Amino acid sequence: EPMVLNFGPHHPSMHGVLRLVVTLDGEDVVDCEPVIGYLHRGMEKIAENRTNVMFVPYVSRWDYAAGMFNEAITVNAPERLADVKVPRRASYIRVLMLELNRIANHLLWLGPFLADVGAQTPFFYIFRER
Repeated sequence: EPMVLNFGPHHPSMHGVLRLVVTLDGEDVVDCEPVIGYLHRGMEKIAENRTNVMFVPYVSRWDYAAGMFNEAITVNAPERLADVKVPRRASYIRVLMLELNRIANHLLWLGPFLADVGAQTPFFYIFRER
């Protein structure tokens, strides 16, 4: 008879953001139902009572690994809609910060991946650099 297994959100391989309700027939997966929403923070409701400038600190919580990208899109959209001219120096600084955040995000993927395959020492070196 099939067995129903709750996999996550606190399973070590799930990293706390997803739960799967898996139906197994022996070792075969018969059905898998994802349960999403563990990172939902109600940002839409928070944004209703804030100005754009007041809301910017909240958007880095959308994705804990790539906060700079969320802030960039939150700021760039109103700037483009209002045809605000951003100084060239500010644009360069934004690009540099986004690239550094992208590199840190890649390191955040690589470190736990290496730890999952058994390489614990590189995990610590990567988090030191991050």
